Amino acid sequence: METITPIVIVGGGAGGLELAAKLGRKHGAEQVYLIDRETDHIWKPSLHEVAAGTLDIHREGLSYFMLARDCNFTFILGTLTGLDKDSKQIHLAEALNEAGQQLFPKRTLNYGTLVIAVGSKSNFFNTTGAEQYAITLDATAQAENFRLKLLHALTSNVVGSSHEPKPLQITIVGGGATGVELAAELTEAIASFHFYGVNHLTPERHLSITLLEGADRILAALPPELSARATRLLQSRHIRVCTGVRVTEVQAAQLIDSEGNVYPSDLCVWAAGIQAPLFLRDLGLETNRMNQLMVNARLETMDPFIYAMGDCAQAPWMGGEGYLPARAQVAHQQASYLYKVLSARLRGEHHPAEFKYKDYGSLVAVGHTKGVGSLMGVLSGKSWFVEGLVARTMYMSLHLMHHAAVMGVMRTFSIVLGRLLLKRSAPRIKLH
Repeated sequence: METITPIVIVGGGAGGLELAAKLGRKHGAEQVYLIDRETDHIWKPSLHEVAAGTLDIHREGLSYFMLARDCNFTFILGTLTGLDKDSKQIHLAEALNEAGQQLFPKRTLNYGTLVIAVGSKSNFFNTTGAEQYAITLDATAQAENFRLKLLHALTSNVVGSSHEPKPLQITIVGGGATGVELAAELTEAIASFHFYGVNHLTPERHLSITLLEGADRILAALPPELSARATRLLQSRHIRVCTGVRVTEVQAAQLIDSEGNVYPSDLCVWAAGIQAPLFLRDLGLETNRMNQLMVNARLETMDPFIYAMGDCAQAPWMGGEGYLPARAQVAHQQASYLYKVLSARLRGEHHPAEFKYKDYGSLVAVGHTKGVGSLMGVLSGKSWFVEGLVARTMYMSLHLMHHAAVMGVMRTFSIVLGRLLLKRSAPRIKLH
C-alpha cells in the first residue's frame, strides 16, 4: 500500500493545532507539518480578556516550537501565499521578525494531503470608516493594541487629574459572544484599578460602555431566554445595550446609525460579524461570498487532497439545517474527525464516515464570576439553562479541554495548579 505523506496543516488555531498534536503523537514529525504566521498560540475565545488586561498573553501563550517538540510534529513559521494543486505544492512568504529582519526566506513545500484551517477575521460589511477607526479582536496583536489604547486613555484622562474627567466612551459594535464578553470584562478590569492606587476610578463614573447590535436582541444565535438573562447582567453593570441598530459610519470620535443617531466613542471595537481571509479566493478552490472554502460532508474541497475546517470552511450540517456555525466546538469536533480520516490515509486505508456535528449547547462568560448558557440534553433531548458561577465554571472548562487535547491531561493539570499557586503574586490586570 502506498503511504501518502506528508500531511500539511495551514493554521494553528484551536482546530488546526489540536489536529496537528493528535496526528504528530501518532505518526511523527516527518509525517505532520503545521504552518502558522505567529510563534505563539492562544485560545481565540480568550482574546477579550487580553484586550481588557485581565489575561497576560505572555503567561497564557503557548509556543508553537515547544508544542511541536512535545507533540512530535514539525512547525514552520510562515504565511500561505499560493497553491499549486497539480504539483501538490504550497508557497510561503518570507518570515520577518518585529524589527523587519528576515527570519526565513520564501519557501515552497510539498504535501500529500493539505488541511486549511486559517480561521476567520472581522467583517466590516463595507461600513464607512470602520476599518480605519474601529479595532478588531481577530489576533493577539489587535487585542494588545486595544489594551494599550485603553490604558493610555484611562491614565491620561483620569490618573492625576485635578478635576472630575468625562467618562471614557467605549462602543462595541456587535452583540454576539465576543461583544458581550468584552463589555463585561472591561467593567471588571476598571474595577480592579483601585488595587493599584487609583482608588477613585469606578466603572459607574469613569467608564461608559455602549453595546450596539443590529438584531432585535443580543446573542441572537442563542435562545431568547439566554439573551434576556445576558442583557440583565450587562445592564446591572451599567452597560447600555442598544438593539435594532445598524451602524452606517464610524468616525474618530463617534458612530452614526441608519436612523441618524450619534453615539460618542473614544474607543470602538468591531465585533459584528466574520469572514474568511480574502486570499482564499485566489487558491483556485470554490469559495462563498464570505470567502469560506466550500467543503462536502467529508470536509473535502473540490480537490480530494485538500481539506478545510473551522471558520474558514462552509460545511453542510448533516442532520441539521443549513451550514455549520463558526464555533470553537465545531473546530474541535472536526479536528477529532479529521484525525481518524487522515490517520487512515497514512495507513493507505479509506475512512468512509461523514462528519456529523453534535451540538452540546453554548456558553457565554459575563465576567469572571458569572455566565449564561444552554446545554443540550443528549439523553433527555431537552435544553438545560445554566447561569452564574456554574455557567462560568463550565465555560472555563472548555478552555481546559482545548489544552488537554493539545498537551494531555496531566500537563494541563500541572499548568492549572501552577497558575493557582502564582495567582496571589500576579497582578489582577496588566498595567504595562
